[in-house]
Amino acid sequence: MADILVLYYSRHGAVRELARAIARGIDSVPGAQARLRTVPAVSTVCEATAPAVPEDGAPYVEASDLQECIGLALGSPTRFGNMAAPMKYFLDSTSGEWMKGSLIGKPACVFTSSSSQHGGQESTLLSMMLPLLHHGMLLCGVPYSEADLSTTQTGGTPYGVTHVAGQENKPTLSEEERRLAMAQGKRLALLALQLVKP
Repeated sequence: MADILVLYYSRHGAVRELARAIARGIDSVPGAQARLRTVPAVSTVCEATAPAVPEDGAPYVEASDLQECIGLALGSPTRFGNMAAPMKYFLDSTSGEWMKGSLIGKPACVFTSSSSQHGGQESTLLSMMLPLLHHGMLLCGVPYSEADLSTTQTGGTPYGVTHVAGQENKPTLSEEERRLAMAQGKRLALLALQLVKP
């Protein structure tokens, strides 16, 4: 089985739910399996430290996860039209992987959640694409052949799957969001397996 890394940061659970749906899409493809990982929160207090193992949810990402994966799904909540600081902090630490070329030629997709329909989802997705392009990754989005993309009243976008959590930060995905996330995961897995064929 070939591993596809689903790496995310989630504050209220919505991005985690998108990650899980993407992982189900990946796991639906024979020969591929999702490897769920997260990044630790960033503290404004210099003396604060995160536990070595998260209290719940996916394990923290390690350099080996990037090296061993054949594809990457990257997710973060929207923060003023940008990725959240913990994800940016992690990506800023990957210069060693950049120097090794660990991610060159691997496919990637991005996903996000915001509290409002126009909360900067597309710019957040674009902000996550930039470091992936620097790593030499091949980006894939959600094509309009996915009917839900044209009819959804919740999350969507051709740049990557999204979720609208509302002011109450509800992590429950709409049926359209769930289907789009699974479709994105499946598409990433199929592409990744095609790229690793001898």
